[in-house]
Amino acid sequence: MAPSRREFAHLSGLAAVAFAAPWVARAESLSDRPVRFIVPFAAGGQTDVIARLVAGGLSDAWHAAVYVENLPGAGGNRAAAAVARALPDGHTVLIHAAGFLINPILYSSVPYDPVRDFEPVTVAATTPNVLVINPSLAVANLQELVALLKASSGKYSYAHGSVGSAGHLSGELFKQRFGVDLATVPFTGNALAVNSTIGGHTTMAFVALPAAMEQVKQETLRALVVTGAKRSEILPNVPTMAEAGAPDQESETLQFVLVPAKTPDAIVNKLYRGIADFVASPQIQARLSALGFEPVANTPNECGARIKAESARWAQVIRETHIPKIE
Repeated sequence: MAPSRREFAHLSGLAAVAFAAPWVARAESLSDRPVRFIVPFAAGGQTDVIARLVAGGLSDAWHAAVYVENLPGAGGNRAAAAVARALPDGHTVLIHAAGFLINPILYSSVPYDPVRDFEPVTVAATTPNVLVINPSLAVANLQELVALLKASSGKYSYAHGSVGSAGHLSGELFKQRFGVDLATVPFTGNALAVNSTIGGHTTMAFVALPAAMEQVKQETLRALVVTGAKRSEILPNVPTMAEAGAPDQESETLQFVLVPAKTPDAIVNKLYRGIADFVASPQIQARLSALGFEPVANTPNECGARIKAESARWAQVIRETHIPKIE
């Protein structure tokens, strides 16, 4: 049987080891240098929260320095490019959401390839998106909202956290599915999209559940549906899209963990196993659930397969909804 890509790369590396850079000799294990988790968004967002939980857990388990660096900009492309260029020694790790795989489809040009330039480690956690409305809007469910939007074409708008986010594409999928004329209002974070909807500047928002769940509980926003395959334990009375009469509208905000391409298997597996052990803790699972997340910690191969499947799915959505390319 022909060697796999990773096996071939390993055999090729053995032939060149005498000429390799010094870090290669240590590449089968992490050194005592700090491990840096790069987050492509500002502090306080969903990805940042997951990164800090995971970094803290690994730091405790490994008795080593693991820290988070926020590197926002260019829709997440800046951070992804920085990690793609880093040494493949396990000391630079990217934790990114859906934009990691959506941006190469949506932008005319991005400085990385989501498959070629990275080794998948795991999907640490996931959360559904939620459709929230300003409580002043006189609708009780999704079907009444659709009827209102159709009766007042072009009058209303929806907010989302960033161009290319899962919330953005959930909104575009919603517009396509129901044939409604709804203005798209992008922000630079889910918190801003939520605040805009609370203030009545936008009628509704599609955002990751953790960004809006407290406002829903406080009734400053009303949740009509979640976009997951099942109801959220945090908002058990809120139906799924399918339950509300809109099948095939599922979307999640996934938290991908990745390292630069050619990072050795031993290091990838050390990171994966460390994260999997951390999220398997009942205490951590309870904490993630309270924050609106569901732990995943799938294998590197499963993570890679999810990246390819999600890329293909959202490429189709972008084509069918005619979202213009970003220059």
